[in-house]
Amino acid sequence: MVKIELTKDEAIVLFEFLTRFSDHQKLNVEHQAEKRALWNLQCLLECELSEIFLLDFDKILSQARDRLKDKIE
Repeated sequence: MVKIELTKDEAIVLFEFLTRFSDHQKLNVEHQAEKRALWNLQCLLECELSEIFLLDFDKILSQARDRLKDKIE
């Protein structure tokens, strides 16, 4: 498990950003605050994920994507 903490403002802004994506299947930044919240989230993840610095990160990423994607039956 990876745990990160967001400010209330970051959570609100990111929630709206992700809700728009869910509703329209498009990722578009509509406000500078969304960029800031995404950059902050990236920094938090970078601090938690040592895997991103490994030479075989492409393989690690591919495996993570395979495990996370929907299973088609």
